[in-house]
Amino acid sequence: MAEEKKPQENKQAEIAPVTESKVNGATPATAERRSDGGRAVNAPATENRNNFRGGAGGDRNKNFKGRRGASRGKSDGMPEEFEQKMIDIARVTRVMAGGKRMRFRACVAIGNKKGRVAIGLAKGADVTGAVTKAVNKAKKEFIDIPIVNETIPHEIYQKFGAAKILFKPAKKGRGIIAGGVVRIILELAGVKNVTSKILGTGNKVNNAKCVIEALKNLKRPEPKRVKAEKEKPVLSTISDLTAPRQEVNNIL
Repeated sequence: MAEEKKPQENKQAEIAPVTESKVNGATPATAERRSDGGRAVNAPATENRNNFRGGAGGDRNKNFKGRRGASRGKSDGMPEEFEQKMIDIARVTRVMAGGKRMRFRACVAIGNKKGRVAIGLAKGADVTGAVTKAVNKAKKEFIDIPIVNETIPHEIYQKFGAAKILFKPAKKGRGIIAGGVVRIILELAGVKNVTSKILGTGNKVNNAKCVIEALKNLKRPEPKRVKAEKEKPVLSTISDLTAPRQEVNNIL
């Protein structure tokens, strides 16, 4: 009886590692014969199975998280050369069926002080969300301003709704003669010398839009064309002076 039980135990020892490897999805474990007729699973096969369980899945998860992290980690902030300033922030309400819904409206100006500027207007549930939306909108609406000797090239009068603003060029050292919203936008645009006057409403948002429209309508100065002067013949000798008279006498 003892001899019959030994072959059965040996068969169970052979089947157990192979079954385990199939269940876990690993490659079948290689086996080597012992001197006493039994079999034992090699150590490398066990290590591979353990690596498949923990290592392979872990690496895959790490890579997946890395890709997600990279997409989320994109910074939506402004480049270093651009600056942003708050023009206006207000709490606005909308009457809904269940009552009033309160939100925040932000108006932001951004520019690089080298001739590029834009404004953005957006609403959000909180101040931070509204400012972020406004900045993202402003990024898509940049305009280029012609600057000549640190001022605007010509005088311009702009009307936008109830807003009316007059701009005049100024000499170097004059500075920005403007107030409120106009000063903020001109500083971000890089205009250092200009004279302006708000003639219409005092609404900040409308005045900001009016300034942007005025800067859009500025025209770049064309280079002056030098007219070619006609060369006039110079009469240097007496013979040249008397020649026309002789011709006239000959004709007569």
